[in-house]
Amino acid sequence: MFLRYKLDIRAITLGVSLLDCVSRSGVETRRRIREKLLRVAGGLVKTGREIETEYGIPIINKRLAVTPLALVAMSSDEDNYTPYAQTLDEVARELGVDFVGGFSALVQKGFSSGDEKLIASIPEALSVTGRVCASVNVASTRSGINMDAVRRMGEIVKQTAQQTADRDGVGCAKLVVFCNAPEDNPFMAGAFHGIGESESCLNVGVSGPGVVKAALEAHRDAGFDELADVIKKTAFKITRMGQLVGMEAAKRLGVPFGILDLSLAPTPEVGDSVARILEEMGLESAGTHGTTAALAMLTDMVKKGGVMASTHVGGFSGAFIPVSEDEGMVAAVRNGALSLDKLEAMTCVCSVGLDMIALPGNTSASTIAAIIADEMAIGMVNNKTTAARLIPVPGKKAGDWAEFGGLLGGAPIMAVNRARSDAFIARGGRIPAPIHSFRN
Repeated sequence: MFLRYKLDIRAITLGVSLLDCVSRSGVETRRRIREKLLRVAGGLVKTGREIETEYGIPIINKRLAVTPLALVAMSSDEDNYTPYAQTLDEVARELGVDFVGGFSALVQKGFSSGDEKLIASIPEALSVTGRVCASVNVASTRSGINMDAVRRMGEIVKQTAQQTADRDGVGCAKLVVFCNAPEDNPFMAGAFHGIGESESCLNVGVSGPGVVKAALEAHRDAGFDELADVIKKTAFKITRMGQLVGMEAAKRLGVPFGILDLSLAPTPEVGDSVARILEEMGLESAGTHGTTAALAMLTDMVKKGGVMASTHVGGFSGAFIPVSEDEGMVAAVRNGALSLDKLEAMTCVCSVGLDMIALPGNTSASTIAAIIADEMAIGMVNNKTTAARLIPVPGKKAGDWAEFGGLLGGAPIMAVNRARSDAFIARGGRIPAPIHSFRN
């Protein structure tokens, strides 16, 4: 199952609060951050490797998530927060951690001074670091959509792409714009340690698209009732494995177990694709008519199986549909079955949003902001987490290829609508929360 169907623990993510590291001096704050992370997370990678060896379960990534840096750095005497990102990057390298999330700001209702400084620092911070991930929450069901933040993030995405132009704009692959961002997400690039979390805790992300597809292969003549039950039972088994690893890792690290996130997160490898699960249900290609319905059932059954298997399910828990990280999605784009508009429709029922989408390099900041706004609206109205991880690849046009490397994979550049949205984005202000947000 592990070797043939790519079942794995995608990540064990140690969340660490940095609120007690705050100082009026940026230098002192970073010293405290470094000291605390080395102390609290020093055994993370070693523990992960020991569990891999003892249980024979692959743990692909060992990660850190910290308090949103905008909150931590705001009291310091500095305007550029890039040194904070460099400190996180240096600690991650020293510990052997794959990624560290939390270069983040929460601006769904407005900006603090720290938020503005952190957002302005994102392009440089992501261009000079390799393991740091950034996220900005610009909308929520309770607060509506901060369109000033959406417009700003369109500009930031463009700037980040330009600063990493020599690498196909890969800095944008480490930048997520959220609606309803979860505080306990173990998956990158959107992980951070929320202020409602404990001092530290261990969150686990489990993934097994290949296992689900293999289970469906034995039921090719089944109706949807039976198919749904197969997915649910398979998700249950996968989640139990994740629960075992998470509880054991937390115990050895001496921290509380946080949540388990069962998300079918693909990789560029053949046999590890969410798109291929959808095709196993009877679709000729992901993206054709029926794809949204198939994805809706898949996501729901994964959630139902996960909830039955663990008392602490959180994060996203469902199905990811990134383009560059899923060889089946790439194939669907190349054969013309999957477009940006269809992906947007699919995000209404999946667990994340427009993920790892490569766009033409000449896509304007306002168009990027408008794509983000549409995705935020889906999350706000449906009271769910949605996100946008968009990569305008400098110097490339629709149909070209962008390569990001490793788990980030590569993707064909997808065309965007040629009609402009400049005047819409220029209005600014806040789109009010929907009527159903007023619940108390």
